[in-house]
Amino acid sequence: MSDTFPRQYARTQRLTLGEPRSFTVSPDGARVVFTRSHSGSDAINTLWVFDTASATERELLDPRTLSTDLSALTPEELRRRERAREGASGVTSYACDATVTSAVTILGGQVIHINLLTGDVVVPSIEGGVFDVRLSPDGNTISYVRGNTLCVSDLAGNERVIASDSAATVSWGSAEFIAAEEMGRFRGYWWSPDSLSIAATRVDVAPIATWYIADPAHPEKAAHEHRYPAAGTANALVSLHIISLATGSIAPVELSGEWEYLNSVSWSSAGLIAQTQTRDQRRIDVHAIDTSTGTANITYTDTDEAWVELVPGVPALQPGGALVTCADREGARRLVVDGEPVTPATLQVRSVVSVGDSVVFIANQINTPWITDAWVYSQTSLTQITDSHGSISVTGNENSFVARTSNLDNALTQFTVHVGTTQHSLISHAEIPLVQPNVRILAVGPRAIPVAILLPRDGLTTKLPVLFDPYGGPHAQRVVAANSAFNSSQWFADQGFVVVIVDNTGTPGRGSVCEREVLNDLAQPVLDDQVEILRDLHDLEPRADTTRVGIRGWSFGGYLAALAVMRRGDLFHAGIAGAPVTDWRLYDTHYTERYLGNPSIDNSAYEATSLMNNADELHQPLLLIHGLADDNVVAAHTLQLSSALLAAGKSHEVLPLSGVTHMTPQEVVAENLLLHQLEFLRRSLG
Repeated sequence: MSDTFPRQYARTQRLTLGEPRSFTVSPDGARVVFTRSHSGSDAINTLWVFDTASATERELLDPRTLSTDLSALTPEELRRRERAREGASGVTSYACDATVTSAVTILGGQVIHINLLTGDVVVPSIEGGVFDVRLSPDGNTISYVRGNTLCVSDLAGNERVIASDSAATVSWGSAEFIAAEEMGRFRGYWWSPDSLSIAATRVDVAPIATWYIADPAHPEKAAHEHRYPAAGTANALVSLHIISLATGSIAPVELSGEWEYLNSVSWSSAGLIAQTQTRDQRRIDVHAIDTSTGTANITYTDTDEAWVELVPGVPALQPGGALVTCADREGARRLVVDGEPVTPATLQVRSVVSVGDSVVFIANQINTPWITDAWVYSQTSLTQITDSHGSISVTGNENSFVARTSNLDNALTQFTVHVGTTQHSLISHAEIPLVQPNVRILAVGPRAIPVAILLPRDGLTTKLPVLFDPYGGPHAQRVVAANSAFNSSQWFADQGFVVVIVDNTGTPGRGSVCEREVLNDLAQPVLDDQVEILRDLHDLEPRADTTRVGIRGWSFGGYLAALAVMRRGDLFHAGIAGAPVTDWRLYDTHYTERYLGNPSIDNSAYEATSLMNNADELHQPLLLIHGLADDNVVAAHTLQLSSALLAAGKSHEVLPLSGVTHMTPQEVVAENLLLHQLEFLRRSLG
């Protein structure tokens, strides 16, 4: 069969297969460990090491060489992959010792140990069915979670349970749903630097209501029970404990103050710290923990009238004990060291990569949020260490790091290893896209709204229907200076559309005020920006026929698409809403209450933003798409909206996807979803 972009896009998992990923840089800069599959259509990742002295790559582990069933995944591992949006197979995660000379991974629930220097691979005699495997810093002990228990083993496979509970609702060493889905904390235990102790969470989900997710296509199968903390309801009970491997003692950590969420834990040579957050998210506290007694003192507090933003990589301690964190000050998210901002208010910090004597972080100039680069703060100096002209992520430290760079000049993402002044390239087996983005990025209007406009490469001037293709929600950008961000949008443009992508108010990169403009209303301010760009579109792009305008989106973008076609059907003439939130009371506590408050206290913001209340306003074609196995935005969102639309006498279409989660990783589903959307748009817009 001849390849087409929809088929390629699905077959290559959105053109990500074959790329190097999951980097670990050794402290001495001698090695970079990473995973990569053999081709752009191979979904099985293998483990590699790059030797910086010889500039050579070496494959250490191909899972296909072991007699391991890669599909034999525990339910806990499947949930971990869903939270991490992981669609590949093989080596999807691994962990190293402190010197990065050995590593462990999980294949089919079985622990695998790899010597990174010799390449020796050993399968310890540890019974299968485990997940989240890690190594002690000294490399002598393997740790992992088996069901709800936290275990350790020596390298020979002698297992010991170090934390367990008889209650079925209690787990040790695992991240609860909210931590993994919304707070970026995917783990529930942390080794001490001396390898003698482990800090671990105890999670009790008993207070959380049970939801039941069934597969209607297989009525013979029991529904899956899912503890889902919907907005306004109870969260899991989480506590932190220090476990001594020598004595087996478990000391509770006495985290003081009022808090609901354990955001992060960091254990380095400078000490053990944890960050907690109140239910209303307007206060965070950083606790310094005495590891011998479990007592803790609050050493830093930040408050905000809207919410305190969580930033990946912080809080953390420098070797001398200085606390590194981030805070919104003077309209920007700034790097803060021992309470003092050390970055200017023109720079928006996005994440902290590493904290040592110097601090490496990712940031953008507020006036160009679509371009990010890596910076280093060292004592009193601030230095930009990359010049991406696009979007970048970095792993490592100031002296040795790996950069992943995407921009508008290259069809493929570039991967480079930087050691001192030397730079090497890592091989990428990703396929070259069958589309070539033809994109302009603009800052429109007095508020400089970021907009990307894509056209077909036909060289014509004829009018074309318009397709808005936003995400629009907090924490995610669609307008970035990276070709890879526009591949699917360009395919729609090539089918005869002017494609418009708007990063409305509330999206990241443009400063604190912009992000907080969605407080108490995730609907109207977001939609207003889309409308503003649509009204200006005749000046921005002469080929745009604004009498024929469609809008498509997934997740928050699906909510926005349905919102647009329901509230402003005079301007948006067809909508495709994939996995949309339709009533925020059906979404989780941490995300939703940050913006709309606690509905058990004040329900007004939820009423004002619910699509159910706009059902009678639909006068244009609307296609609802939803995976029935989605445990994040559950299918009830679409089904309840469909019922409300039917009750209001409003015609619409529903496409249920059996066995599909929020990711839609299945190749046939992903390919035909694009084709189905195109057919709907052509039928609806002409």
